[in-house]
Amino acid sequence: MTYDLAPPKAVGMVASLSSLGYSLPDAVADLVDNSVSAAARTIDVDFTWEGPHSWVAIVDDGVGMSEEELVTAMTVAARWSATDRTKTDLGRYGVGLKSASFSQCRLLTVCTAQADGRWVTRTWDLDVVERTGEWRLLREPPSEAAKALETLVSGRAHGTVVLWQRLRGYRRTAASDTKTQQGFYEEIPKVSQHLGLVFARFLSGNAALTVRVAGNAVQPWDPFVSSHPSVRHLPEEKLPLDGYVVRVKPFVLPGLQRLSPAEAEEAGGPKGWLRQQGFYVYRRDRLILSGSWLGMRGLRREEKYNLARIAIDIPAETDSQWQVDVRKATVVPPVALRVHLARMARSTRAEAAKTVRYRGRISARQHSGDLQFAWKVDRPEGTVRCRINRDHPLVQAVLRDASTDPTHVRALLRLLEETVPVSALRVIHEPDTADDPEPFGGPGKASKEATEVARHTLDMLLTQGRSRPQALQVIRSMPPFDQLEGFWSN
Repeated sequence: MTYDLAPPKAVGMVASLSSLGYSLPDAVADLVDNSVSAAARTIDVDFTWEGPHSWVAIVDDGVGMSEEELVTAMTVAARWSATDRTKTDLGRYGVGLKSASFSQCRLLTVCTAQADGRWVTRTWDLDVVERTGEWRLLREPPSEAAKALETLVSGRAHGTVVLWQRLRGYRRTAASDTKTQQGFYEEIPKVSQHLGLVFARFLSGNAALTVRVAGNAVQPWDPFVSSHPSVRHLPEEKLPLDGYVVRVKPFVLPGLQRLSPAEAEEAGGPKGWLRQQGFYVYRRDRLILSGSWLGMRGLRREEKYNLARIAIDIPAETDSQWQVDVRKATVVPPVALRVHLARMARSTRAEAAKTVRYRGRISARQHSGDLQFAWKVDRPEGTVRCRINRDHPLVQAVLRDASTDPTHVRALLRLLEETVPVSALRVIHEPDTADDPEPFGGPGKASKEATEVARHTLDMLLTQGRSRPQALQVIRSMPPFDQLEGFWSN
């Protein structure tokens, strides 16, 4: 066998690791992972503004590292995903410390000490790496890091300090720039909120972990409002996967009428009710993905499913099957589990929909009579029957005038095609499935074709004597326009 050695260039590798898409909260969370794995009981995230010399530090009281372990930790991919890890190790690829840090800074210094040991330091200066083209891991901290390190390790017997300097986005900013300074400190609540979500299980119960951001304790956020007496705990399922067990636990949250305003705001979470519905994927109690239907066909975010949230606990040994990414921020469900997850999602969504009440929309539909529905579905004497609604304005217009404008006919036919009462038929026959058709492409901004049909409907309502506001109100409550955004929305 003949071959060439083709190691990656240091400069190119640094650029790649710096561009993995970490946000600041994501990057901090990746470093907190290391602190949790090191059995830390207290973790501090400090922000200090000094213009171009501003810095962020993550400091813990964990077991620390030996000098050899520190060098390994600072080496890119020294431990890969198949390397044996302890059951409390939250790592994955062995690049988190470097990739998360390089995404935020150009100067990374790590200082660590074990119990009864000395403090040892290593530094990555990306300016040095780019200038030399070599992975030169500095053994002594540069002068700009030494002062901050002295303060951060003072009074500590062991633990680890990760110091970020030459922060990206701030290197050319004057210390007197109050607007940029404000933006710098506005990151603090974002980081705190994110850590409260990601590490909620560690911060609550008997975990005995304290995380502080800028001196303030991070509060855990429970997406399932588990302690509320009105939360519905649906049956948990244990799904086998390659000799391991994936635990799936569905919850239906209380309706807003059962929550105080403060409880409702808290349960809505950092992203709001609509974006918090869905699956929450945990790996060794650390949240990886929140508020997602995992891209499954037919599982869209809709207001009526706001109360549906489902916890998934995946064994770290099945990372490859779930395609856990470097940032531990995205997953793809294994093919073998998708049908089961989709089934549980649909049943949970159905239960959640029973709780949600849209009083305004129901009222609008009640006051507009049968005009909004192009079809009527009933089941007389056990037989399902679908009939076109003769009272619909487009149908009336066609029936009334033998010389009907062909454009009205086309609009009516298109409406009928797009609103076949599949959901009503399914209620009668079987549970919801993933292949339901989406009228005019589904919720969101109306297409040109949908807008044209709505305009014909508006014309017919105006011809029948309704005022324009009344006609628009009817359209707003009429499927499929009640799920689309167009000229009738406001």
